[in-house]
Amino acid sequence: MRDLIEPRVLKGFRDFLPDRESERLAILRKLEEVFRLCGFSPIDTPVLEYAEVLLGKGGGETDKQVYRFRDHGGRDVALRFDLTVPFARFMAAHMAELPLPFRRWHGAKVWRGENTQRGRYREFMQVDFDIVGADSASADLEILLLMRRCMRTLGMERFTIHFAHRGLFNSFLGRLGLESRSVEVLRSIDKARKVGEEKTFDALEGIAGGEKARIVQQFVQPEKSWTASLAKLREMVGPDDAGIERLSAISSCLEELDLSTSFSLDPSITRGLDYYTGVVFETFLADLPSIGSVCSGGRYNDLASLYTHQRLPGVGASIGIDRLMAALEELGLASGAASAPSILVACLEERLLGSYHRVAEALREAGISAEVYPEQKKLATQFSYAEKKGIPLALVIGEKEAEEGVMGLKDLRSRQSYDALALESAIGKCRELLR
Repeated sequence: MRDLIEPRVLKGFRDFLPDRESERLAILRKLEEVFRLCGFSPIDTPVLEYAEVLLGKGGGETDKQVYRFRDHGGRDVALRFDLTVPFARFMAAHMAELPLPFRRWHGAKVWRGENTQRGRYREFMQVDFDIVGADSASADLEILLLMRRCMRTLGMERFTIHFAHRGLFNSFLGRLGLESRSVEVLRSIDKARKVGEEKTFDALEGIAGGEKARIVQQFVQPEKSWTASLAKLREMVGPDDAGIERLSAISSCLEELDLSTSFSLDPSITRGLDYYTGVVFETFLADLPSIGSVCSGGRYNDLASLYTHQRLPGVGASIGIDRLMAALEELGLASGAASAPSILVACLEERLLGSYHRVAEALREAGISAEVYPEQKKLATQFSYAEKKGIPLALVIGEKEAEEGVMGLKDLRSRQSYDALALESAIGKCRELLR
C-alpha cells in the first residue's frame, strides 16, 4: 500500500471553506455594483507575466518577495505581486482598443513571499480600481470618493481616508539635499505606524543625521486643520509646487461636498511602492487601527512609460479583501452570506428521481435555491445532513405523495410540518417561511 500524501498547504496560503468563500463573493458582488454605478469596466490579466514586466517596478523590497521561476520553455516568468503593474502593461498593449480616459476595476489573487501576520498572507485577493489617461484633480478626487463609497457599501462607518502627495515629499527631500536617499527616507516614514516615532527617528537619523531627521518628522506631522497643514507644506516646500496646488484643489472639493470628516490631509502617507508620483492615500479603521490600511493607492504617472512611448498617467486604489474580511469579522460586520440552499428535496425512492429533480427545478425557476439529496437514505440521515449544512426547509415526496401529486414540507428549525401541499402551494409556503 502506497504512502498517503499529507493534505497540507504552504505557509501563507489557505483553503476557503464555503462560509468564508461565500462571504468573499458577497463582498465582491457589492463592490461590483459600486463600480458599475460609477462607470468602471471589468478587466482581467494573466497570473503569470514575463519577469521583466514585473521586476523593478515596485522597489527592491517588493522584488525580493516576487515568486519567480523558469517555466517548461525556459522562460523567465513571475507571479504578479499586485494588479497595478500588469494593468500598466495591459494599457500599453491595448490602448488603441480602449476609450481614454479608461476606468477599470479588477478583482483577483496576487502573490508575495512576505512574512505572514494577521490579515496578511502570501496569496491574497485585491480589488483595484483606476482611471488612466487623465492627470487631474478630478480623477484623484473621483478615486477618493470611490474609496469612501466602497467602505460605506461594505458596512464601514468609522474610517478615515488619509491622503498626501508623493511628488511634494520628493520636492521637500530635494530641498534638504536628500534626493539620493529618498527611497530609504520614504520607506522609514511608511513604516512609522508599525514601529513608532522613536524608532522612525533613529532610522532617519542614520540616513540623514539628527537635524534633517527632525525636519523630516516635522514635515510629516499632520496639523490640527487642513488649512494649517497646507500652510506648513507651502512654507517648507514653496508655494508654487504642483503638489500643493493639487492638494489644495482636492481639499477644497471635499469641503464643498461636505465630506471632509471622512478624509485627512496627512503628510506622513508615502506608500512603499516606487511607482507613485502624485497623490497617495491609505484607509484606516477607527475601531481597528492595528490592522493597518484596508484600501490604499495613489497616482502613478510614469509606470506605463516603461512599456510605451505614449504618456498614460494613472491614479487608482486597491482594497485588500483578506485584510478587510478579517476586519469585518473582528468588528462584527461580516454579512454572514449563506452558502447553503434554502430547501433540500429528500430522496425516499430511487424511482422517483425524476419527480425530485422536477420539483427542484420548479423551485429554482421561482427564485428559491434548492438541492436534491443524491441517494436514497433514511429520512433522519437526510434531515441531519440538511441541519449540518444550514438548510432550513425540506420537501418530502414518498410513494403516496407521488401518487396524489402532493408533497410534505418540514421546517427543520421549528420542527413544524405541512402535509399534502400541491407544488404551487409548497412554493408559496416556502416563500412565507423563508421570510
